[in-house]
Amino acid sequence: MRYLDISITAIAPLVWGSTYYVTTEFLPAGYPVTMASLRALPAGLLLLVLAPRLPKGIWWLRIFILGALNFTLFWAFLFVAAYRLPGGVAATVGAVQPLIVVFLAALLLGTAIRGASVLAALIGILGVGLLVLGSGISLDPVGMIAGVGGAASMAAGTVLTRKWHPPVPLLTFTAWQLTAGGLLLVLLAILIEPPLPPLDARNLSGILYLALIGAALTYILWFRGISRIEPGAVSALGFLSPLSAVLIGWALLGQALTQMQITGAALVFAAIWLGQRAGRARAPNLPKHPIRNPA
Repeated sequence: MRYLDISITAIAPLVWGSTYYVTTEFLPAGYPVTMASLRALPAGLLLLVLAPRLPKGIWWLRIFILGALNFTLFWAFLFVAAYRLPGGVAATVGAVQPLIVVFLAALLLGTAIRGASVLAALIGILGVGLLVLGSGISLDPVGMIAGVGGAASMAAGTVLTRKWHPPVPLLTFTAWQLTAGGLLLVLLAILIEPPLPPLDARNLSGILYLALIGAALTYILWFRGISRIEPGAVSALGFLSPLSAVLIGWALLGQALTQMQITGAALVFAAIWLGQRAGRARAPNLPKHPIRNPA
């Protein structure tokens, strides 16, 4: 069952790797926060129609905190990085996320900091570093900072999602977070970005893909994984996103794939394998927090 959970969860970062291609090829440039809001809010409202239930009590605050970390901050940073960096590079900057998760999980969940988990994170960072260096392109500082900020935000959201296990079905929990994060993104877009110009069919198809596939579907799978798998092991699967982005850039945009990048890809797979081994060894000491149906 664990291997099935890992395989299902892995679908999410594989799809997220396509975000950078869709952003640069389908969306209008210069509206990163607006694009993020159009990705999150419609998906959240659609899921709320399918699962019409609102939070109660402390969960209002928790949902807006999780929505801000997992979507508002993360996606705002993500789109800035995607606009300012080539696809493979933008995806690889988030490689620091598993390392952040290891230490945050120790702080907030009381899990031990295991050498295997730290080693897996470091190998993954080295692997994606080779993917970046192998591309032979310059790195935009603002884009790099945005990428790291997004990784830190999602790392915190991953750990707190595990800590605050919700008493509602998975569909409802995902709907709450997408809607809360989307509302915050709309407010941020109004404050810092100009009005969106008219959208053509290509723009709309990109937004539709990111909302339905890149948000609603993949985050259901991701939150399911967080509820069933140790946070560090889940986070290690995030290394699949830069690998996916690089392969998409090679296949669809004709970007070079060098021997150094192939070596980096091998290290990424090694990091994911080691991260799952470390998570499996740690799992018996973790409390189970499945996302459950209400009584």
